Amino acid sequence: MYDSRVITQYLNRLSGNRLFPRNPAKRLEAERLEALADGVCDCLLAIVYERRLRPEEKIHQPWLDRQWAKAERALDVLNANPPKLPKQINVGHIAVRAMIGYLNLRFAGRWEKGRAKLKRWADKFDQKFPELTGAMPKG
Repeated sequence: MYDSRVITQYLNRLSGNRLFPRNPAKRLEAERLEALADGVCDCLLAIVYERRLRPEEKIHQPWLDRQWAKAERALDVLNANPPKLPKQINVGHIAVRAMIGYLNLRFAGRWEKGRAKLKRWADKFDQKFPELTGAMPKG
């Protein structure tokens, strides 16, 4: 399986349709978080691919800077208002935690400054849902 949304839909079916809340407002929030995390990961992957696959003399730093700036804006939004962690998590929570795992894997030391709330949120997620920590990317 590949693509975040295909994976989350599969996990939703395995969970008995519990990853997407039935309440329309809560579902919208879960989908918004999922989309935000996916967008950040798209930017991060673009940066990684640019650095890995292009010859150094052809790497376009202004484009990399734009990708990083988009990711930072989204991280700042999440840091300013981290998602609540209820008893039952949803697809948005999982997507945000996976995004943070990828940041730790590929951008450790670069994303954390000024984002203590978001870092604490990930730690709380891991404490509250230890059964999922093995599935998250590790730095």
